[in-house]
Amino acid sequence: MTNVTTTAIDGILEANQEFVKTYEARDLLARPAKKVAIVACMDARIDPFRCLGLAEGDAHIIRNAGGRVIEALRSLSISQQLLGTEEVAIIHHTACGMATFTDAEIRTRLRENLGADADHIAFLPFSAKEIDESVRADLAIYRRSPIVRQDIPVRGFVYDVETGALREVLPD
Repeated sequence: MTNVTTTAIDGILEANQEFVKTYEARDLLARPAKKVAIVACMDARIDPFRCLGLAEGDAHIIRNAGGRVIEALRSLSISQQLLGTEEVAIIHHTACGMATFTDAEIRTRLRENLGADADHIAFLPFSAKEIDESVRADLAIYRRSPIVRQDIPVRGFVYDVETGALREVLPD
């Protein structure tokens, strides 16, 4: 008897096979219909399509740890220059994992677990009390970048993972 371990990726592949059975090729364009790009955290509790009322093809969703803009600038510039987005929403959230460590702690863990020197990497954590400030900092980073449009609306928000509510954070 063979002991076969099914991984999460195996489950994803099986689910994709089921999806393909009912998939109807759509004529969606690479250009998002609502002409908006959203920078959000990769947190698995957040479904940007559901919580923002978006459908497939409506928006570019750029996700990373903490929803940090500095890591999204390359994607935003492509989204704007080549694919026509004309608005940007930056969304951080409550109870974010980025508030659970410091740069020193993650660097130590990487050194101990992988033997990796990550002293040159800014992981950009923030405290739970500084969530509004992290949004403001990202708005400021966006506004200082020469590779993204400065003539379009760029707004920042905090998503509450307990209530699902989105709250706007105004820049300083």
